[in-house]
Amino acid sequence: MTIPRRRLGQSELHVSAIGLGCMSFSGIYGEAEDAASEALIHHALDCGVNHFDSSDMYGWGHNERVVGRAIRARRGEVVLATKFGQTRREGGPNGVNGHPDYVQQACEASLARLGVEVIDLYYQHRVDPAVPIEETVGAMARLVAQGKVRYLGLSEARPETIRRAHAVHPITAVQTEYSLLYRSEAEETRATTTRLGASFVAYSPLGRGLLTGAFRSPADIDGRRASHPRFQGENFAANRRLVGHIEALAAAKGCTPAQVALAWLLAQGEDVVAIPGTRYPARLDENLGALAVGLTPAELAALAAAFPPGAAAGTRYPPGGMASVYV
Repeated sequence: MTIPRRRLGQSELHVSAIGLGCMSFSGIYGEAEDAASEALIHHALDCGVNHFDSSDMYGWGHNERVVGRAIRARRGEVVLATKFGQTRREGGPNGVNGHPDYVQQACEASLARLGVEVIDLYYQHRVDPAVPIEETVGAMARLVAQGKVRYLGLSEARPETIRRAHAVHPITAVQTEYSLLYRSEAEETRATTTRLGASFVAYSPLGRGLLTGAFRSPADIDGRRASHPRFQGENFAANRRLVGHIEALAAAKGCTPAQVALAWLLAQGEDVVAIPGTRYPARLDENLGALAVGLTPAELAALAAAFPPGAAAGTRYPPGGMASVYV
């Protein structure tokens, strides 16, 4: 299979329509072995995936070191994205720091952990409401001038914030959760990125696994997911009923629910790319199989009608996490 490439914003970066979110390599959804994670990155590269998304927050540096080791001999094949801005607060929700001096420090630390001279796409992971976005992006722009970063992105920024940031320096991509289950804020954001000529990078495009059909009862839910409202009680039951629409279409088309969910997302426009995460080669192969799934206009419309914006039960994060998104 030849994996199609999509251009990120107005940049020179062309990425695989389906990339790889690397967060799960750092114990977020269960134990991960570094050697297996590096092998998965090599497998993804061999398949034609070139877009890898990390963060200094994933494992508090661990993730970037794993990714850096994996790509060291193949740096020229990779569009490398990482993020800064979340800070560690023991016993409580993460803090945020968008101060200009911290931007420089965080980038230098990421470059060292990754073992690279330049980061292709550098995101502010969470907007700091205590620091004007113009100041943060101004510091990020200086990284571009220094040759340490090629292009800039924002994660979980609301439309007004994106517009203000873009007035300081072009924003190449905005990363926000986007899937059939979670459309409202994503589609409001995408209306802005489209006008500005930026790309939309969809994280959690499978609803943290909900849209795969793997979670059929509360007994199937473990680890981090158990703390998310969408997986709890009546919310889970309501969301599970919604997933039935995807399962029915997948059965009719002879593919998996995950492939239907990803195919719907990518059909929204060439400006959209997805970065599902996994620790397993078989799952990566399944996700890439979505590129061969064609959905008719009628099927796309039926899915959109079955999952109207706001249909999902439960918030995207627990209360502490919700305070830092769409800022």
